[in-house]
Amino acid sequence: MPEQLTHFDVHGNARMVNVGDKPETIRRATAAGTVVMSRQVYDMIREGTAKKGDVLGVARIAGIMAAKKVDQLIPLCHPLAITGVDIAFSFNESDTAVAIEATVSVNGKTGVEMEALTAVSVAALTIYDMCKAVDKTMVITDIRLLHKSGGKSGHFVRSSTSVSL
Repeated sequence: MPEQLTHFDVHGNARMVNVGDKPETIRRATAAGTVVMSRQVYDMIREGTAKKGDVLGVARIAGIMAAKKVDQLIPLCHPLAITGVDIAFSFNESDTAVAIEATVSVNGKTGVEMEALTAVSVAALTIYDMCKAVDKTMVITDIRLLHKSGGKSGHFVRSSTSVSL
């Protein structure tokens, strides 16, 4: 029998899962994504010469803020007392891309996968927003969960970091 979707009751109505009886555990999730851009924007971000300021610094703050607001953005997500958010960026010279990785932690009753995915998404959107005057052709791609730990479903590690459709 296939696993039941927890956000629907037996009649197919949306519901918020009751996590009241679940034990608190340390939970962590890491997500990643990429913004592909023109050489001009790539160099501008890398050299810190964007007219709007420190693109990656602002994107980092935006991602952290987004992780803390997931319950206000995505229906049926629980509000969480997040204990940590780390966002890292790396440059891919050959693809003129900036890779984003976000790790979110909580000691709680539900996981933080959505918080990590949202942090990456908003960080990527912030990079786009701050650079769109120079390059509207940027592509936000490959947003995915890399790892999660804690909770009833246990440990998950993506077997490949690349996405294939």
